[in-house]
Amino acid sequence: MTDSSKRPLAVFDLDNTLADTAHRQRFLERRPRDWDAFFAAAPEDPPLEEGVRLARDSARECEVVYLTGRPERCRRDTLDWLAAHGMPEGRVFMRRNDDRRPARRTKLEVLRRLARDREVRVLVDDDELVCEDAERAGFPVLQARWATPSAELKVAQEREGRT
Repeated sequence: MTDSSKRPLAVFDLDNTLADTAHRQRFLERRPRDWDAFFAAAPEDPPLEEGVRLARDSARECEVVYLTGRPERCRRDTLDWLAAHGMPEGRVFMRRNDDRRPARRTKLEVLRRLARDREVRVLVDDDELVCEDAERAGFPVLQARWATPSAELKVAQEREGRT
């Protein structure tokens, strides 16, 4: 199966799966949260080697797809970051700028859409609730546990629908 349109998909989250967000967590610890600064600092995220290696390895057998809760307005920075860190080329699915639903809902919608005509071989994501819902829906999941968890980011993903 060399036709890329038939290859299974390996779906990767970005924040705290491929990109280390620890240096920008301080923007979420303020009240009110400084979302503009949080996303503006994303291009400086160091790569998380375990996630990067897994994405590169997955690209041998799968088409790599990126599924992030980042808003669409961050697309250019996100594409630049992926290229700068030698990530496999792949489609990037992002949240609409005005979409504040929990990441577990928005990501599951995209996974189901992708699965209509392709095998989803694996979803790699750090968000425990995204992983649980995806697994419950029948998707193979690998929870990324190699980044330092952030309570503030978890709240942002689940309650505020921000990433």
